[in-house]
Amino acid sequence: MDHRSIAVALVLVALPVVGACSTANTECTVGADCASGVCESNGKCAPLSTTHPDGGVTVQADAQVQEAQAGDASEQETGTGGEGGIGCSPNHDGTITREEVPMIAGLHANFVIAENATVDSTGTTNPDGSRSWDFSGMLAGDHTVVTTTDAPQGQWFSPQFTTATYTTKLSDTATLLGLFQAGGQSLLLQGVVSPTGGTQQTEVDYTPGAEILGFPMMMGSNFSSTSTITGTDQGVQVYYTEKYASTVDAHGTLKVPYGTFDVLRVQTTLTRTVGAVVTLTQSLAFIAECFGPVATLTSQSNETKTEFTSAAEAQRLAP
Repeated sequence: MDHRSIAVALVLVALPVVGACSTANTECTVGADCASGVCESNGKCAPLSTTHPDGGVTVQADAQVQEAQAGDASEQETGTGGEGGIGCSPNHDGTITREEVPMIAGLHANFVIAENATVDSTGTTNPDGSRSWDFSGMLAGDHTVVTTTDAPQGQWFSPQFTTATYTTKLSDTATLLGLFQAGGQSLLLQGVVSPTGGTQQTEVDYTPGAEILGFPMMMGSNFSSTSTITGTDQGVQVYYTEKYASTVDAHGTLKVPYGTFDVLRVQTTLTRTVGAVVTLTQSLAFIAECFGPVATLTSQSNETKTEFTSAAEAQRLAP
C-alpha cells in the first residue's frame, strides 16, 4: 500500500464534498447534504425543481445532470468567497458547523493538483492576527482532476463496510479508495480498499474509525484519534496503527483558482507506526463554510515542521 498517498488523502477526504450540491433523493443528515437545501424527515433529499448557479459545480437532479453556471464576474471578483452551495450561505462567523460542510455520496468538483511542489504554507500575517494565503498561481506539473464521492453500495467491499457514507480516491497518484462515515459531529475513515477484489486486493479496516474532521470548528479547537489497522495490503496481512492529531491553528483569507474564501486552517500530524518504524506526515487543510476544504497541502514523509515548503501534493479548488 502506498503509505504516502494515504497520508495525503486522509486529510483531503472532505475535498470531494466541495459545494453543497448532491444527488437528489439520496441519504442525508442535514440540509447542507442536499442540493435543494432540504433534508426530509425520511432521510431523503427534497428534489430540485429549478437549476441554480453553483460556481461551476455540477448538480444532478431528477436523474438529469444539470451543469450549474458560474456566478457573474462581479460575484466572483468581490467578497471573500461566493454564496456557497445551494441551500447554504456562508455567515462568516468564524465557526464551521457540521451543517455547513456537506458530506454525502454524489458530489464532485474540479481541483488543480501538483506533486512535489514548493509552496508557501505560512502566508502573510495581518495586523488583526489573521493571515492571507495566495494559492491561485500555477505550480509545476499542475493538472485538473475531477474529485468525486461515490456510493459504496454494490461494490465488492460493501459487505465489510455497511455503514460507510461514501468512497473517494485517496490520492491523485494512487488508485486506492477510502471509505468514510459521516457521523453526527465527525467524519471518520473506516477503511481503505483497492477498486477491485482478488488475490492481490487491498482491504484494511480502521478500529476505531480515524477522525478526519471534527465539528464545530473554530480557532483553537482540536480533535484526535488512534486507530488499529488490520486486513490485507495487496494480498498480504498487515497490522499497524495510525494517530491523527488535528488543530485549527490559523484563520484568514485564501485565494485559489476558483476564487477567494474566508477559511479556517486545520493542521494535522499523522503518526503511522508499523512495527518499530514510525513515519510522520503533516497536512494543512483550508476549510470554508459551505464548501469544505478548498485547498490542502501535504508534506513529504517525516516532515517535522507543521508549516512546510515542500508539498508531496497540493490541491486547490478550480472552476
